[in-house]
Amino acid sequence: MVKDRGRMRLILVRHGVTQWNQENRAIGHTDIELNEEGRRQAQGLASALKGERVAAIYSSPLRRALETAQAIAHFHQGEVKIDGDFIELDAGELDGLTYEEMRDRYGEFLQEWIRDACSLAMPGGECLEDVQHRAWRGVERILENHPEDAVVVVSHNFTILCIICKALGLDLSQFRRLRLNVASISALNFGERGTTLMRFNDTCHLQAGG
Repeated sequence: MVKDRGRMRLILVRHGVTQWNQENRAIGHTDIELNEEGRRQAQGLASALKGERVAAIYSSPLRRALETAQAIAHFHQGEVKIDGDFIELDAGELDGLTYEEMRDRYGEFLQEWIRDACSLAMPGGECLEDVQHRAWRGVERILENHPEDAVVVVSHNFTILCIICKALGLDLSQFRRLRLNVASISALNFGERGTTLMRFNDTCHLQAGG
């Protein structure tokens, strides 16, 4: 267990959009880069966060996250720290498939996943419980190293939702009630009185044309 040590702010950023996002394809560990719009979104995120007093920036090793993190780091000292614990859910055989393709090829699995998305592993991949375990391990390291700092983590949809559910004491099955857009900003405050969600799925920087 991590003990309360002052006040720490964890800024969770979902990467910018990719071609596969726009094609509504499942994206797990496939290392696809940002598209042109995604790079613009990364710049918008960078502008939105440039005023934050950030002690460190961590990123998933996948290019779509790392490119986003590097844009944010342009306004802050220090290099982006790559942490594999913040990588996206391993979608296994579903990686790269559209919903229609998944329904046609893995219809029975999808029905089971709707009933039990937390402990049911993707064919050839992992389950959300696995994601939450490793992602929270990464959060605990950050809490130990930066107990009173603001830290940015650039990651992915399922990974961020798993972190938020864990931080707020929500059952992981509640992730379905939360929707996280690409290039969004969420923030958790860790303090003596517990953990507070201060910001969620903020995309105002995109609407402002950033």
